[in-house]
Amino acid sequence: MKVHIIPSSVGSSSRHQILATYVINDSVAIDAGVLGLLSPLEAQRRVRHVFLSHSHLDHLATLPIFIDNVYVHGPDCPTVWGSPQVLETLQSDLFNDRIWPDMIRLSGEESPFVKLESLSPELPVEVEGLQITPIELKHVVPVFGFLVEELSTGAAVMFVSDTAPSERVWEVANLTPGLKGIFLESSFPNSMRWLADKAAHLTPELFRSELSKLQRPVPVYVIHVKLAFEAKILEELQALKLTNLQIAEPGTTLEFV
Repeated sequence: MKVHIIPSSVGSSSRHQILATYVINDSVAIDAGVLGLLSPLEAQRRVRHVFLSHSHLDHLATLPIFIDNVYVHGPDCPTVWGSPQVLETLQSDLFNDRIWPDMIRLSGEESPFVKLESLSPELPVEVEGLQITPIELKHVVPVFGFLVEELSTGAAVMFVSDTAPSERVWEVANLTPGLKGIFLESSFPNSMRWLADKAAHLTPELFRSELSKLQRPVPVYVIHVKLAFEAKILEELQALKLTNLQIAEPGTTLEFV
């Protein structure tokens, strides 16, 4: 299984992860924060399914751009998956003819721009040779983590962002024999625990506490590091001296077998 971390910054360094999108095996995206800026355009056209973790802007900002970019006249269109709350947000707050043309309505009147599909907690769906299971996390809005399993190899990865301390996702992780990697957020430095608690995010200390719930050695990739606090967060994470800790580098492609 290949996981490409799409870069979301420009200038002297592209390693900052400001917006979130992960593309799996070229055809399935987790979140759409930066999906609509992926280059070349053919790489966007290969993405047939988009799974949205939740409704916050850094996870769906370029979804309308992506749908616009890949539209062709005819019956084929990408499918966007999300919880009922996320799909309602897309309709009321994004595709509403004020922020962006109502591509949902237009999909019923013309050749479709997008197809919407609802997700339910822990009810897996199969697309593009992958089984994807949404798992409820704890955030200020309803949010899913995703367990992604490649059917041909049994390799699995888990995306855990955005979240406060949780339990169920780790129970599922411990029950997944093919788990090869975890993407876990760390958004604020330890000194801002008060804000992390209010925003339902993790600090490095909470990051370590979450990993203590994992019962096997699995590589863990740090994601969702707030740019304003990046240096301090990375310093505090490195100080944990966790042997399985990796810093997720935007622009890289990771392989899990």
